[in-house]
Parts: sequence; C-alpha cells; structure tokens
Amino acid sequence: MTNKPQQPKIVIIGGGTGLPVLLRGLKQFPVDITAIVTVADDGGSSGRLRDELDIPPPGDVRNVLAALSDVEPLIEQMFQHRFAKTKELSGHSLGNLILAAMTSITGDFVHAIQEMSKVLNVRGKVLPAANQSVVLHAELEDGTFISGESRIPYSGKKIKRVFLTPKDIKPLSETIDAIRDADLIVIGPGSLYTSILPNLLVPAVGQEVCRAKAKKVYICNLMTQAGETLDYTASDHVKAIYDHMKCPFLDKILVNNEDIPSHIKLRYKEEYAQPVHFDIETLKEMGLDVIQEPIISYEGAFIRHDTNKVASILYEILLNETETKIYRKN
Repeated sequence: MTNKPQQPKIVIIGGGTGLPVLLRGLKQFPVDITAIVTVADDGGSSGRLRDELDIPPPGDVRNVLAALSDVEPLIEQMFQHRFAKTKELSGHSLGNLILAAMTSITGDFVHAIQEMSKVLNVRGKVLPAANQSVVLHAELEDGTFISGESRIPYSGKKIKRVFLTPKDIKPLSETIDAIRDADLIVIGPGSLYTSILPNLLVPAVGQEVCRAKAKKVYICNLMTQAGETLDYTASDHVKAIYDHMKCPFLDKILVNNEDIPSHIKLRYKEEYAQPVHFDIETLKEMGLDVIQEPIISYEGAFIRHDTNKVASILYEILLNETETKIYRKN
C-alpha cells in the first residue's frame, strides 16, 4: 500500500469578507489549507453573543467554515441564515448560535470549531487567532483613542496604530505549528486595521510569521476604505503592516492591473472609497516581488477579488515553492 503524496501547506491569515471569498476558490485545489481568523469582532450578532455568553465572536469563523464546507447548498444556506423578524433572534445567524451552543457544550471555542468542521465537511483547518475574545483599540493621529473593532472605521480620523487587549493573549499551539510548517503564507485580502492586523498582533503569531521560512504573499485590497485606508497606496498598506510588526517580512504582493469602470468608481465615491493606487516602483524598492494580474470580479455595483483567478495564482506560487524546496533537499 503506497502512501498518498503530501499536499502542499498554505496558511491564510485574515477575516471579514475577503478571506471567505479567497477560500472558496482555493479549496478546489489539492492543498492543505489552514485559515487563521480574527476574533476581534464586536459588532452585530457576534458582538451580542460575545458580550452575553463571554465567548470569542463567532461571525468571522462562521463565514470561513461556510466557505470551506463541502455540503449541500441548502445546508450551507441554513448555517448562514440570519433571522430578521423575531425580537430575541433578530440579527443572529443560525451558524453563530450553533457555534455558541457548541462552545457551551464542549466548554471550548476551538473544540466547537473542530466539531462544526466535521459536521460541515470542511476542507481544511479553521483556527481562531486566539481562543479568547480580544479587544481592538486604535490610537488616532490626533492622540485620541477608540476601542472596539466595529467603532474604529467610524471615528472620522486617521489611524496611527492599532493594538489589542488583554496583553497576555495566548496563541493556539496549532496556529504556531501551522505557520512553522507552511509552504506558503498568505496575508489578506481584508480590512487592513480591523481584519488583517488583529491576527498579526496576537503575541507570537506575528513573530512566527516574521520568522517563518515560507514565502509570504500579501493580497492587496482593490479599493481604499473610509475610516481605515483613505487615500492609501499599495505601499502605504505594506508600510502600515511593517510599522506594526517591526519587521519587513513580505516577499510578494499581488495587485490588480485591470481598469475599474467609471460607474463602479462613482458608486464607491459615495462611500469615500477609491481604487488603490498600485505604486509599483515603490513596492519594488521595498524589496517586494510585484505580481500584477486582472483579479477583479463584479457583483452588481460591487467589486471583489476573483476567487478562482487569485486561487490559481496562489496555487502556482505554491507549486513553485514546493518544487524549489524538493530541489534543494535533493
């Protein structure tokens, strides 16, 4: 009996809407996926369950589980269903409630995720950045502070830095192992200050990413975000990550080189958002290998990363990295 060849290992770090979009495409490839998901969310259903039950917020984890699941569409739809008309359940998604119930039954959020992964036949491993709730804070450029992930984008002021409390957040050993064993580490896509950095600021997680032997790829956002990255260029995104991590650890950056239609730009202008300017020469001066591709998909008046195109690009990078590793061993 021959052993199956080991699949190349990819770790993806993020949260919000960007991470599930990417994972839906990536799960179609023969790769060993670990998704590390932020637990700083404090708004909506997640925030209510977090406050009432003293558990990590389940929303971002729920979306990632759904993205990586391999079940009938109706089951996924049920898991993602959000109640609208009942007073007590209004705003809650069924998946959030199930994760909260499973946490209560097992006594552990990570165990609850593992059990739900079995039920949903998840392709890969989903790990919270920490097995506890954390609070995200922002210091603004005028010296004032604001607390709460959901409140930060609405301050109306430029962010100087973000940080987490409590200070003694303990990362999961599985997360550290996954980072150390990875063949490729992907950062993003997602909101810079409220989805990406809350993962990297967990003590030891960011340090392990900096030290990891795997190549690190940053998937840059397509649009700026009011309250977080207004007028940011691609290099501004990278500089913000480096300033928080105190180490220039990225090897590659994936940017869009496709024109965005004027009517889409006009719609985003109403939200004080605009296409990210990809300052290629500055990125190259920072030592980054810049991958320029048309990576946009359209959902009505909204744009997203093209899940299949981005997944294909990452898989190609991953194959090159694993082939290089095998060549070096031999």
